[in-house]
Amino acid sequence: MTGYESWVDRQIREAQERGEFDNLRGSGEPLKGLGGRPDENWWVKGLLERENLRPPLPGSLLLRKEVAEIGELVADCTSEAQVREIAQDLHHRILTSRRRGIDGPRIVIPDVDVERVVREWREARSAS
Repeated sequence: MTGYESWVDRQIREAQERGEFDNLRGSGEPLKGLGGRPDENWWVKGLLERENLRPPLPGSLLLRKEVAEIGELVADCTSEAQVREIAQDLHHRILTSRRRGIDGPRIVIPDVDVERVVREWREARSAS
């Protein structure tokens, strides 16, 4: 004797019989985030992976990365004043982080030489 079949169960059974669940994307693959040790950040990691995003960096590493990439940051600037403003802002944030402390690993973050950044920006513009 078969038991009671709810309306929902009947809809699912009929859809399965029609083959509507066959060949779905991810069919037969393990569900991510369920194996092994539970990870409370599984949804964040999944979002970063799906959207092809970089994970956020702690403040100290972000500042160091900005210092390393300052030339790329100012490359599209159209005036020396814009370059100077960006470089001075980064320099100010570095000094503030030293005074107040900042999240992330304790690493050496080099100073930004505003005049050097402006000079290199000028040289790059005259070369192109």
